[in-house]
Amino acid sequence: MTTPVQAQPHDLRRVIGFAGGTALIVGITIGSGIFRTPPTIAGLVPNPLVIMGLWTAFGLISICGALTVAELSTLLPRAGGVYVFLREAYGDAAAFVFGWLYVLVTTPTAVASLATVFAEFLLNLLGIPSSVTTVQLVAIAAIITLTGANVLGARVGAAVSEVTTLVKVAALAAIILGAFLLGHGSLANITEGGTVQGGGLARAVAAVIWTYDGWIAVSMIAGEVVAPERLMKRIIIVGMLVIVTLYVGANLAYLYMMPVSIMAEQKEAIARTVMTAIAGPAGGVLIMLAIMTSVYGALNGNLLAKPRVPYAMARDGLIFSLLGKTHPRWATPWAAVLIQGVVAIIMVLTLRDFDTLTTYFVVVEWAALIFAVAAVFVLRRKMPDAPRPFRTPLYPWAPLFFLLGTVVGLSAIVGGQIQVGNYSPIYGLGIAAAGFPVHYLWKRLKRIA
Repeated sequence: MTTPVQAQPHDLRRVIGFAGGTALIVGITIGSGIFRTPPTIAGLVPNPLVIMGLWTAFGLISICGALTVAELSTLLPRAGGVYVFLREAYGDAAAFVFGWLYVLVTTPTAVASLATVFAEFLLNLLGIPSSVTTVQLVAIAAIITLTGANVLGARVGAAVSEVTTLVKVAALAAIILGAFLLGHGSLANITEGGTVQGGGLARAVAAVIWTYDGWIAVSMIAGEVVAPERLMKRIIIVGMLVIVTLYVGANLAYLYMMPVSIMAEQKEAIARTVMTAIAGPAGGVLIMLAIMTSVYGALNGNLLAKPRVPYAMARDGLIFSLLGKTHPRWATPWAAVLIQGVVAIIMVLTLRDFDTLTTYFVVVEWAALIFAVAAVFVLRRKMPDAPRPFRTPLYPWAPLFFLLGTVVGLSAIVGGQIQVGNYSPIYGLGIAAAGFPVHYLWKRLKRIA
């Protein structure tokens, strides 16, 4: 029998249940990607079987990684997720490097990108001209609103995730069922297609990986999940099964409704085209509302889960202590949440090329996941007798499959980008590596202080 995890003095409150946790993993992962990237992928890889192979393969890779993370999350059910796994397995320096990139670049960029997409969708739906200023104002308003909600309590943020996730799951289910039951498509579309070029395949892999990105964030709220030794594994497994099923099903529905050559020509959200064909203009409007809700939910999930990384770093003395403060009334890491929101707003005001940045740092984030999943091997040696309420099925093959698939995928992305003269993934890895001397200087300064 496992021993339940006890809350320690000043810990964040354990208020997130199964529904809230599952909504969070699904809500963070499913943002705008599944509604926007399929036409891009169809243009890069004009072969439906290859397209479905990519979505299925990286779905299985993600599930294997998630099963491993489920073991680590029940072994170390503390706020911070990947940061905690890296620190326990490899030490402070590795954890600091992950944290500093996450705090300063990766999370604010993701939040700013999602807020900008939400603003563009909302203005388009309302028929308001989307100038740079209006997009920025709406994006900033969304960040401020959700930052405030997540300062008020993890229960509030989880409730927002539950509502928005329900909407996006219902929308994708409607697309899948509507296409096959009411649509006038053809199964022949799924088997017909052209040849695939190596450069296009590499860029398509990047788009698929980006769309799957985000599921790891649920591990960061393990310190606030009720009975994490029992619920974390269920949250992660059920959440990943929902995500992969919806992604594969939606792509099958898109391809059933139109040939891959037509799919590649879609300039607006493909989901709107499909739902308009199924249910008329009203269906198109409803699906756009659902897409906006999906993006809003992903934005909320990022602002809920990811500030737990700087919170955990501060509690371990690896960053300014203010970020480790919890609100006396709401028991939230209010300073970390507010600062992440402020940095994201600065990103909205100063940056334009979010597409480059997301490709840029998805490589770095998934590179960190390689080390996080590999931590299961290290911690089984370092902590052989520690209670493990959940053990990774098919160990060691499941984590090895994740590691191999991710290395191959990232190698394809980096090679493909370099081939076309884009060295941004290398720059991202360079910024991550710069964290090591920063960590050294931080330790020296702390000794002097």
